[in-house]
Amino acid sequence: MKTIEIFDPALCCSSGVCGADVDQALVDFAAAAASVSKLGVDVTRHNLASDPTAFVQNEQVRQLMENPDALPAIVVDGQVVMSGRYPTLEELVNLAASTLQALPLADQANGSSDANGGCCCGGGGCC
Repeated sequence: MKTIEIFDPALCCSSGVCGADVDQALVDFAAAAASVSKLGVDVTRHNLASDPTAFVQNEQVRQLMENPDALPAIVVDGQVVMSGRYPTLEELVNLAASTLQALPLADQANGSSDANGGCCCGGGGCC
């Protein structure tokens, strides 16, 4: 199974989606991570504030942290594939696609069905 680890900067809670002033990028990423997880990908988040040991134990992430803008870091199967920003849903699905059923994934993650030619509304034309 494909594993995706997210090494978040220090956040107030595990997802960063808490408090009065929530960053929309964190809301979007939390939803994207949940969607990919539902597709069978093992997604784990490490928060620097509550899980600093994970950052120290991963040599690549530890080296990245020399740059203050390197977090978040996205690690797929032990390799850093992105740092400094959160991936979009499409990017996250593409990172996970090699162990799942490839192309229809983006449609599944967005709630549409491949049975309708990749369209959510059917009938041959897209909404």
